Amino acid sequence: MPFAGPIWYEEHGEGQPILFVHGWCMSSAVWGLQRDFFAEQYRVITLDLGGHGQSGLPEAGKTGFGGYAADVINVVEQLDLRDVVAVGWSLGAQTLLKAWPDLQGRLVGLVLVGATPRFSAAPHFPYGLPPKEAEGMRLKVRRSLERALEGFHRNLFVEHELDDPVVAQQVAEQLGRVVAPQPAAALAGLEALMEEELMEEAQQVTCPTLLLHGDQDRVCLPAASAWLEQRMHNCRRTLYAGCGHAPFLSRARQFNHDLLHFVGDLHGTY
Repeated sequence: MPFAGPIWYEEHGEGQPILFVHGWCMSSAVWGLQRDFFAEQYRVITLDLGGHGQSGLPEAGKTGFGGYAADVINVVEQLDLRDVVAVGWSLGAQTLLKAWPDLQGRLVGLVLVGATPRFSAAPHFPYGLPPKEAEGMRLKVRRSLERALEGFHRNLFVEHELDDPVVAQQVAEQLGRVVAPQPAAALAGLEALMEEELMEEAQQVTCPTLLLHGDQDRVCLPAASAWLEQRMHNCRRTLYAGCGHAPFLSRARQFNHDLLHFVGDLHGTY
């Protein structure tokens, strides 16, 4: 059951803990295909970052990746989680990089999905979206969050990725359970993505790390996780052919198997 505080979370199953952290304008509901699968063997914890899902808006001054990282740290410490495998998608992956210094004693592994250390491109990191494209996202959110999210959801997937009607239905069901955040929270998350970078933090991570990325991702470019693979310690990378930004939705069976293998290796149970 969730605790009485601003950050909402839920637990399913028993055993070694796996913590899932969602992406921009999403919520814990997006992990349904992983929650049901892993709860058969593990203790699954999903949370809603501040301003998302059922969590309250962040307090003044507690915004950006520092604020999101504090949300994750508070839940982990509240539950006194140990030997955690933490899984973060997109903004959630960056959040885990930010939280790493405070959580390193409690983590045994990181799984970063569709990850980048910097969302928008810069001269020292050309593997992000062009700044004009990122700025266009901000303008769309200000005009109409609903329409902006409709376009964002379409952009998560590439042509033919959802051709299988069963897969398409599963994806629609998972996304349909996500309640959109308030515009202020959406803009705050986008501001963090556009302005902050975590390149130094990524290179300080020492625990085993698995990078999972769609090879046609148009939101966080595959070259960004290739950069991470080259610079992070004890790291390996898996690409999903024909996938965009959310392989855990469109390729849930393969994704779950890859994650299960990684977790099992860490705990010596696979």
